[in-house]
Amino acid sequence: MFTGSLVALVTPFRDGKVDLKRLEELVEFHIESGTHGLVPCGTTGESSTLSHSEHELVISSVVNMADGRIPVLAGTGSNSTSEALRLTRFAKEAGADGALLITPYYNKPTQRGLVQHFETIALEVDLPLFLYNVPSRTGVNMLPRTVIECSKLPNVVGIKEASGNIDQTVEILRESEITVLSGDDSLTLPLMAVGAKGVISVAANVVPREMVDLVDFAADGNFSGAKELHFRLFPLFKGLFVETNPIPVKAALHLMGKIDPDLRLPMTQLEASHIAGLKGVLADLGLYV
Repeated sequence: MFTGSLVALVTPFRDGKVDLKRLEELVEFHIESGTHGLVPCGTTGESSTLSHSEHELVISSVVNMADGRIPVLAGTGSNSTSEALRLTRFAKEAGADGALLITPYYNKPTQRGLVQHFETIALEVDLPLFLYNVPSRTGVNMLPRTVIECSKLPNVVGIKEASGNIDQTVEILRESEITVLSGDDSLTLPLMAVGAKGVISVAANVVPREMVDLVDFAADGNFSGAKELHFRLFPLFKGLFVETNPIPVKAALHLMGKIDPDLRLPMTQLEASHIAGLKGVLADLGLYV
């Protein structure tokens, strides 16, 4: 169920509130484009600045908007195990197809603490669970041996691997059957070459059809076609990270007329010095005139 190109969905805001109209338009855009799955309330969805009620609103709204047409992998992670457990229970009750659980951030648990964190949730909630390793944002790296141990837990079916270290994916896949999805757009093709099954993608917010084609080509063994798309999209992959995600991707979607430019502090608008470059990248892809 959770393979291919899953979009790390932005949360559109208007006048300080979640913009449900734009959110529904984005969901329809992805379904029409063939995106393989929706991931609301992740890092790109600004989950860290959503209130608890907003977090629940976005998850339940996306589930209802998708209406079973496309899987929903809801972001339910927290640096508090009890809070992550509550959010994961809510996602199950709301009808999400699975939950994405980031490694606890800021408090920097040990590897043993990571296992116990995920074990607590896996034993309490009967829902497919994806781990999420992104040490650049959390301050802790979930080591391959820890991932392999967690893969034996009930319901733990996959990991979004965003360490930037291809060796970690190789080590994980050598000794487990867990599904690995890239957490970095620019590493999607290299990771699929060693056995990953797709990507949870920031770029898919902007080019959903192209990301679907890239992962489909790679999954089918058409690495020539995948490489061609990878090279074409590479400037976008880099352009969407000239500042902290999701600042550039929200700017791109605003330039495309899909959302208002609103972000939640402490996220701020894309610096003027980066706007021209982003416009150029979008123009080269036929997305901005």
